[in-house]
Amino acid sequence: MVFTKREKTIIAATIAVLCLLVLDVYVLTPLLTERAAVKANMEQRVAELDTAGSLLQRRRLLGPKWHGMLAGGMKRDPTEAESQLLRSLRDWSAEVGVKLSLRPERSTAKSELPEIIVHATGTGSMAAVSRLLWRVETAVIPVKVKMLQLGSRKDGTDDLSLHLRVSTLYCPPEAASAQQAARGRPAGGGDQ
Repeated sequence: MVFTKREKTIIAATIAVLCLLVLDVYVLTPLLTERAAVKANMEQRVAELDTAGSLLQRRRLLGPKWHGMLAGGMKRDPTEAESQLLRSLRDWSAEVGVKLSLRPERSTAKSELPEIIVHATGTGSMAAVSRLLWRVETAVIPVKVKMLQLGSRKDGTDDLSLHLRVSTLYCPPEAASAQQAARGRPAGGGDQ
């Protein structure tokens, strides 16, 4: 059978289109799909790497501070932590001249680092209250101001009423042993 030039062109074009279709179905589409999957996977891994890098950087920055808190005052027993905070607040208030009455409250929430909250109410001058707050904020022990309310007892005087809620953390023995096991140390040695 002899084909005309026109038929030969149509057959060649049809074969070329079929080859392109087969090439698209079996090579190009799977290649593009795989490329998109690899790109998405790579973006996910880069995001995970960035997260891990920032976590390591935070650990480097906060690790010494954490060890300082453990060495300088974070207690394992809640009664020790409570008495440490109460004693510190009494000492600071006596040093700066603020009269405080303290009422401790233990949190019932379960967490790795439970906290003890102390409600303090008192009176003093603006300078004395600011020195007390400075002592709380720069303390070696783990203490945090959760709420602060100042008010004037008498108009036109430097006599303030203070309502303060501070908290301290303690590291219960279960959390300490789990943390040390994660680092590969025995539960009795090391950080304190």
